[in-house]
Amino acid sequence: MSKTTKKNLILLLFVVILVVTPFLISSQGTFSGSDDQGTAQILKNDPNYKVWAHPLWTPPSGEIESLLFTLQGSLGTGIIAYVIGSAHGKKKALKQLEDQAKQPKSTTGA
Repeated sequence: MSKTTKKNLILLLFVVILVVTPFLISSQGTFSGSDDQGTAQILKNDPNYKVWAHPLWTPPSGEIESLLFTLQGSLGTGIIAYVIGSAHGKKKALKQLEDQAKQPKSTTGA
């Protein structure tokens, strides 16, 4: 296993620990998001409001919902970072090829 692979696995382990630890430490905690507050404000302003969109699946708890939301954001960030890094790597490789093509070729004669 290469040094980079080991480093990536260690970093991945730290990420998993950071995600799981809050759920183990604060199992009695309550999490609420702005969705709940938004719904309450709408009902306060318009008591006759009827919800017209319903989720296909509701997570078993607010903690799971927060975890899924965070994972979704993390995956999106990872994809964006990969695309930017890939574009940067291609640009750098192209520049290196152009620099090599510009260098005069040395000829050695006997």
